[in-house]
Amino acid sequence: MIELATPWALALLPLPLLAYWLLPAHRQRLAALRLPFFQRLVEAVGVSVPRGRQRSPLARLTQALVWGLIVLALARPEKLSEPIVWQSAARDLILAVDISGSMDESDLIDAEGEPRQRLAAVKEVIADFVADREGERLALIVFGSRAYVQAPLTEDLKTLTTLLDQTEVGMAGPHTALGDAMGLAIRQFEASDVEQRLLILLSDGADTGSRMSPINAASIAAERDVRVITIAMGDPQGSRKPRR
Repeated sequence: MIELATPWALALLPLPLLAYWLLPAHRQRLAALRLPFFQRLVEAVGVSVPRGRQRSPLARLTQALVWGLIVLALARPEKLSEPIVWQSAARDLILAVDISGSMDESDLIDAEGEPRQRLAAVKEVIADFVADREGERLALIVFGSRAYVQAPLTEDLKTLTTLLDQTEVGMAGPHTALGDAMGLAIRQFEASDVEQRLLILLSDGADTGSRMSPINAASIAAERDVRVITIAMGDPQGSRKPRR
């Protein structure tokens, strides 16, 4: 839809006509040589001299068109599109993914009956989960012996999924710093101003190397209204492996 930002400028359209009707024509006196027999001289030579300068209809039309375009530009026509509604996410969500050495175990069975690595299964589940989170802000934390922010809170979910795909087992060390990952997620929520803040923790084992205990981190999360959901990875009926 086209609208005019300054429609009052259209009132200037009749201005040239008003000037033509109300303002006197410009006249200027010049010295000249008067010839009483000028007309007979012109007839003898065989030329015709116009008595006044007249503008052609094309020139008048061009002038009117140019003036109309100038006034239209002053009116500032604008093309308006449909209103864009910006929706802010009702919650912020952080995914904390365990990439310690034990996540390399292949004790999960896929739909075809083949063994599946724990981290590979996590990546597939998260990819499906993130695909349904359009309009929300997510962050990604990976942890092993140390916890790292792989992606801060963002609505660019495609990049977040790509960063998760690029992680491999052991990149953050062989141990499981579960409490440190929770503490790092809580610090990330300090930049969030939404009421609902959710931490989803995906791990296959207990804490084996944190400077902050998971119990202490959970208490701080509760004080700051951060909800923590833990998801255990691995086969509960599988053989017991040494903690790492």
